[in-house]
Amino acid sequence: MQQIRSQVTERDGLFELEAGSDVLDSPRYNHDMAPTKVRERTWNKWHITALWVGMAICVPTYTLGGVLTAYFGLTVGEALLAILFANIIVLIPLTLNAFPGTKYGIPFPVLLRSSFGILGSNIPCLIRALVACGWFGIQTMFGGLAIHLFLGSVFDGWKALGGTGEVIGFMLFWALNLWVVIRGADSIKWLETLSAPLLVLVGVGLLVWAMPNVSMTELLAIPAKRPEGAGVASYFAAGLTAMVGFWATLSLNIPDFSRYAKSQKDQIVGQIIGLPLTMFLFASLGVVMTAASVKLVGVTVSDPVTLIGHIQSPVWVALAMALIIIATLSTNTAANIVSPTNDFQNVAPKYINRTTAVMLTGLVGLALMAHELLKKLGLIVSDLSLETVYSNWLLGYSSLLGPIAGIMVVDYFLIKKQQLDLAGLYRDDVYPAWNGFGFIAFGVPVVLTLLSLGSDAFSWFYSYGWFTGSALGGLIYYGLSSMRPSPTVVKSPV
Repeated sequence: MQQIRSQVTERDGLFELEAGSDVLDSPRYNHDMAPTKVRERTWNKWHITALWVGMAICVPTYTLGGVLTAYFGLTVGEALLAILFANIIVLIPLTLNAFPGTKYGIPFPVLLRSSFGILGSNIPCLIRALVACGWFGIQTMFGGLAIHLFLGSVFDGWKALGGTGEVIGFMLFWALNLWVVIRGADSIKWLETLSAPLLVLVGVGLLVWAMPNVSMTELLAIPAKRPEGAGVASYFAAGLTAMVGFWATLSLNIPDFSRYAKSQKDQIVGQIIGLPLTMFLFASLGVVMTAASVKLVGVTVSDPVTLIGHIQSPVWVALAMALIIIATLSTNTAANIVSPTNDFQNVAPKYINRTTAVMLTGLVGLALMAHELLKKLGLIVSDLSLETVYSNWLLGYSSLLGPIAGIMVVDYFLIKKQQLDLAGLYRDDVYPAWNGFGFIAFGVPVVLTLLSLGSDAFSWFYSYGWFTGSALGGLIYYGLSSMRPSPTVVKSPV
């Protein structure tokens, strides 16, 4: 006989929900969004480390040094320091927002119900989902190019397909990504665990290939592309903000992964080992490879897929492309599909399951890349480049999500004091449908950031958007919630 009231039990600091009919029949619940059972929390620190190695080693990371030197006026040394510092900084919201995921086994959208409301959580969720779908499309474009170059190295006639071959590669890679995520969290865990050592091997191999053709002393001595005599502080801070924005989205939805961690120690140690050093080393590799590309292939090439495509040996190209396909797949599935899959389910859990949500993610990502795909097919002519979208819209848009990170940390640690009603997050009778405090705290920093674009005096507010947004969002939320405390939350029976 099915129990009526849900029960919550605690084991070694990890909470588990035994759902009764009050939750099972709720429109806010489905099996995929349910809290993970303690027995399902099997990811140790090395799985978490492998997750970050798999996500960080990707084509966009490789190009970060070039983005910072070309667009932000930094020297190579300054760019690499900005990348290292940014990823140490972003560890703070990553580890803090991972806490409730590990303790309660809940994904990001369910956690947001505490700070934005049961229904209100859908607004920040869908904003986050759009960013992820954009990154999914861009990474799929890189993966599709790798498949095209792989097939071109194996079959003589494939190269003649040109842009059409790239589009076919895109669709093949697109389908492969969706298949992995539909299979569930375990398939992602094993993909990351198996791919991590391979990706490190690729990085070492590329470095051995490049180092004889580049002088690190000359590389570090290249002057910055900024006005002569200009101070480094403002340029460095702007670049630092952009690099924080690179993983700002993951600092929100990290509960989607930490809900599978064995303990808080595992998620903290795994993230510390896996993120900053991997990002720094692979971005450094990108700087070295780009500098060496002139001697290696005769032209300056800033992305590894195109660079390896210049190699004359079909065997080496095929091998390298296969490894890049694995690298891009491990990044894309974890970083760019899991979050929107959960976000879309949150809208209507009883009608949208994981498979449906994965397909929605794929279709939105496909739509966002339609312009680039039509260009490759020769159906339209346009000057808008994928690099422009990547370095401007997505990084800028990601920085606007800072307030959500600040609100989440303040809500869980200062307002709720790490105590959530686990069953209540899946019903309509504990938390409000809409929490106006969350929306005010999110909206004010975003509006100020956008307004600062037209003001020289306040341009710093935009330049440091993630920092100003997260700090101001957290402060406003704390102030509003402290003036009028939320209704007392009655904890589910333990």
